[in-house]
Amino acid sequence: MPRRVTIAMLALALALLLTPQVSLSVDEHISQAIEYTILAIDDGEYGRAEGLVTHAETALAHAEASEKVNANPHTADAIKHLKEAIDEGKQGHADVAKTHAEGALNTLQQVM
Repeated sequence: MPRRVTIAMLALALALLLTPQVSLSVDEHISQAIEYTILAIDDGEYGRAEGLVTHAETALAHAEASEKVNANPHTADAIKHLKEAIDEGKQGHADVAKTHAEGALNTLQQVM
């Protein structure tokens, strides 16, 4: 009996130890996604579609990583906006891409 209790306590301790790291990982990815989305918006303001695409792709990678760990409708919406921003930016439409990046930023900020 004591052996079972010891194993159970160790399992609980391990679970409690790992749980904060998961939520920290989500927050870290969202923070990075926000940071790179802001950089994408800045590029869009200056008409730099190529820079916007580069930053939006990095933001997208972080948003998707966060979504894999903890699905959230705001993150899913931000992912759609980032994909649209990338598509528009690749076509050279920095102004339209910037609008999508701004939409992504608004929804990412709601996750935090």
